[in-house]
Amino acid sequence: MSKSTEDLQAGFAGESQANRRYLAFAKRAEEEGHPQAAKLFRAAAHAETVHALNHLKALGEIKSTSENLEAAVRAENYEAVTMYPGFVRDAEADGNRQALRSFQYALAVEKVHESLYRKAIETLGKETSNEDYYVCPICGYTHYGSAPAQCPVCATPGAKFERIS
Repeated sequence: MSKSTEDLQAGFAGESQANRRYLAFAKRAEEEGHPQAAKLFRAAAHAETVHALNHLKALGEIKSTSENLEAAVRAENYEAVTMYPGFVRDAEADGNRQALRSFQYALAVEKVHESLYRKAIETLGKETSNEDYYVCPICGYTHYGSAPAQCPVCATPGAKFERIS
């Protein structure tokens, strides 16, 4: 692997993390009554997304929808089968309850994502509906169609789910 490819991968990871971090900072700034700081964090987060997408494109990792769905299945499967089970064990060993809960939520939801991606592969090109997805704001559980009455992972009321269209 070339040094510039390694740099693109590191840049993609860093910019992606900065985006999420700045959005979290924006949310906190809003909660604390600092709307201008929140806007700055959101603007910077958007810029970091532009950078991350440019790096991903330069890596040649944005392919056809079919290839992208297959890549997503592999990524979600790795997270559900290998990565998060190890993280759960580590958090249990450390006695870190907050990390444990975070990892357990992610583990449960990554399995759902893998299933949703597999279904999308099966129906690609044969889509007959244009349903929305609903995401739990606490654990990230993702549901197709309409919000469930309650999140099956963390019990958050379905009325709090965010619609993704």
